[in-house]
Amino acid sequence: MRDRALGLPTADVDVVIDGDPAEAARAVSRAAGRAACFALSEDFGAWRVVGRDSPWQLDLEPLRGGSLEADLALRDFTVNAIAEPIGGGDTVDPFGGLSDLRAGRLRMVAPAAFASDPLRVLRLARVAVELGLEPEAATAKAAQASSSALSGCSPERVFAELRRIVGAERAVRGLEMMDELGATEVVLPELHALRGVEQNRFHHRDVYGHTLEVLEGTIALGTACGEPQEGGSSRDAGGGELLGDVLGEHRAQVAALLAEPLADGMTRGEALRWGALLHDAAKPLTREVRPVDGRVTFIGHDSRGAELARDVLERLRTSQRLRAHVAALVRQHLRVGFLVHQPQPLARTTVFDYMRACAPVEVDVTLLSVADRLATRGDRAQEAIDAHLRVARGLLADGLRWRADGPPQPLLRGNDLARALDIPEGPRVGDLLEDLARAQYAGEVLTREQALAYVRGGVAPERAPG
Repeated sequence: MRDRALGLPTADVDVVIDGDPAEAARAVSRAAGRAACFALSEDFGAWRVVGRDSPWQLDLEPLRGGSLEADLALRDFTVNAIAEPIGGGDTVDPFGGLSDLRAGRLRMVAPAAFASDPLRVLRLARVAVELGLEPEAATAKAAQASSSALSGCSPERVFAELRRIVGAERAVRGLEMMDELGATEVVLPELHALRGVEQNRFHHRDVYGHTLEVLEGTIALGTACGEPQEGGSSRDAGGGELLGDVLGEHRAQVAALLAEPLADGMTRGEALRWGALLHDAAKPLTREVRPVDGRVTFIGHDSRGAELARDVLERLRTSQRLRAHVAALVRQHLRVGFLVHQPQPLARTTVFDYMRACAPVEVDVTLLSVADRLATRGDRAQEAIDAHLRVARGLLADGLRWRADGPPQPLLRGNDLARALDIPEGPRVGDLLEDLARAQYAGEVLTREQALAYVRGGVAPERAPG
């Protein structure tokens, strides 16, 4: 009802039944050609039916309170407390949800809305940014009063709301709203801890502000790839044109990569946002001031941050795949910056080492590094940005080729190499195969004979052209 009033397409329908939702769900499943049907909540008796061949979803719940009006009074927000009889008839809107929609207002149905389910504190931020509504003052105050109770909500439910907030076009505003409501320090204390953590002179914001700008940059990637971004974002990260310049002719490939399903109902692009959110999470733990010159450092925040990212996502009960993916983004997010100081253009062996170290996030982490660099605008910023983007352009192209083609096909097998050198198979053979793969990627060996000569003498008989 809400989405229809807003003119939004929806295939998600909620139905309340004065009867048995399980029986009704099974009947719908049979009528729809054995659509998937399962219990959604043992506590509330809700059931879900999902279409097999078309994206529709029907949630059925038992009527609460003895009447439709009483049931609607138990809902969270007025815009979600609008109903219509299945057989047709007048709209039932006892709390003025339609007028709130017209006013762009998000208002609680009753003063006890958040106390009865504290998860609604997060839902307030999520619905606000997804629909472009603004919470009214009394509703925000009531949510703030209940934010501490979020600690008692199940991690799965918390992550379901966080996933949608971080995945929204106005994600930064959603996170800011969470902070205003006191929710961040309860459900993402690692993010809250970044507030007030000052950095060195090459940064223009504290770690918290920088993190939000990096997130903004990853969102801007969608625009740079040509995806429509309705409503825009709450802050200009200042790098939209530069992101487009880095992507160049690879926009379509990057867009396709970011749209790939990854885990937990998220795409790679959405997971990249979590990498942005957590990439500097360990800075409060690693901050030091050098006594010799007073410079602020965060040595090791990449490796400690990877561990912290895993801990955060484990606490939220996400999949192992998502934990590993985000941890890899955090662990490798500094690597492009280190390569800026290497001789340019980068040696092909250096590029090989980068791909090996960063796989399977070689492209994703290159994009994250660009967003990170563009959000670092302190002393000598433009010079550093230009140098970083030059390196990132090449690595992006190489990373996309690596993803498409993979590393070079081995010219020698382990047993061939062991026999040729008369050494036992083991770690030494593995190291030699890796050295050979690096040389092959660099174009130093092209044939089996050259490969044998390389492993026997450490150099190819003749460097391949290019």
